[in-house]
Amino acid sequence: MASSPLNEGLISFLATHAPNDAFAETDPVKASQTLFPSTTYTDAERAEISQWVITSSHVGSPSEDAAKSAERLSSLNTHLSSRTTVLGAKPSVADIALYQKLAPVVSNWSPEERTGEQGYHHIVRHVDFVQNSPLFGLKLADKVNIDVDNVIFKIKPIDAKAEKERKKKEKEAAAAASAAASGTATPTTLTGEPAPEGKKGKKEKAKGAAQAAGEAVASIATGKPTAAPEDAQTKKKEKKEKQPKPQKPAPVEKPLSPALIDLRVGHILKAERHPNADSLFVSTIACGDPAGTDNTSEYEGQVVRTVCSGLNGLVPLEEMQNRKIVAVCNLKPVTMRGIKSAAMVLAASPRVVEGEDSHKGPVELVNPPTDAKAGDRVYFEGWEGEPEAVLNPKKKIWESIQPGFTTTDSLEVGFDVEAVPQLSGEGADKKTGVGKLKTAAGLCTVTTLKGATVR
Repeated sequence: MASSPLNEGLISFLATHAPNDAFAETDPVKASQTLFPSTTYTDAERAEISQWVITSSHVGSPSEDAAKSAERLSSLNTHLSSRTTVLGAKPSVADIALYQKLAPVVSNWSPEERTGEQGYHHIVRHVDFVQNSPLFGLKLADKVNIDVDNVIFKIKPIDAKAEKERKKKEKEAAAAASAAASGTATPTTLTGEPAPEGKKGKKEKAKGAAQAAGEAVASIATGKPTAAPEDAQTKKKEKKEKQPKPQKPAPVEKPLSPALIDLRVGHILKAERHPNADSLFVSTIACGDPAGTDNTSEYEGQVVRTVCSGLNGLVPLEEMQNRKIVAVCNLKPVTMRGIKSAAMVLAASPRVVEGEDSHKGPVELVNPPTDAKAGDRVYFEGWEGEPEAVLNPKKKIWESIQPGFTTTDSLEVGFDVEAVPQLSGEGADKKTGVGKLKTAAGLCTVTTLKGATVR
């Protein structure tokens, strides 16, 4: 299906405010790829981008009547309730198209329209995210004035399972009511059980069916189950003999490798001292996780992890603010003095002999390449592969691999295979060499520490 071209207004907006010469592309998918070259889109997402660009031209349009406009805004607000961007987590030109149309509308909204009980909370959050996030990099002289602390009505997070069940019940109730209204409803359609034969007339049967349908709809509204119609008989289903479930084959265990460790570029959005531990910092870090990922939350429109690091007194707090780091993202989360930590920040320190304090410093954070983005995969040359979802603490994978993490004389971070006997082997087949730590944008480095350990 061919994409609808970008309209002149959006092209003009991109030319003035967006990076990467995206205005030169009239196709929304190509414009998205120009804006976000490291993002890939599925065929379904490509079609969705084009559809959202079309939709954006109608959302908030002054030519729409008030009822239609409110319906469109409500639908968009619901869509964004569980998404960071319109695609979920991936940015696209569709987000900018919506911002272009909605920014002047949101500017004129009252506090009640923005964050009241019936307000468009998620649209306001999306507008604030697009105009301020470095992900989009919009150059805007005038932004929508949004006070994130001025929230009139705090909405509860949506329970996806409960929402699905609610919609299912609404459908069933609507079907029952429709059948009753047409005079074709029977106890079978309402209860799933066959009705017993009787001598009741058609009118009486229809009346009973309509009453049952009304009760079914009422049960959805009140959340209370209703009794089955008096004509319906409940039959106990004969219990089927349980068949033994086939055993699932044991998962194939991946061989030991640095690639099992999920290393990513992280962007520290803020860091502060732990309220209950003098040695810890608590950082809010964007690691490229999609919305809804376990052990994440949302901060300033981005999906983030909370990370506790034993760096207080070793790294100045100001060096932890608004900077890129390398994070280990698949260690099992641990609670440190009341705060759950969902990742680890990689840092280098001098090697010490047995008996010395291994945490005395100095300490330097590992620096990803300047052009690297939050969520970019970080890996060692020669050890590419898919990481584990979560490292099993019992298997001691991190403890086995970490001794090979080192820095070179040229201040690059690498993996020294000789430091891990399980991988290096012995004799004539012994493996040697250092695989450098890198992203697609280049190598990871430290500032001054040579031959240091990294953990």
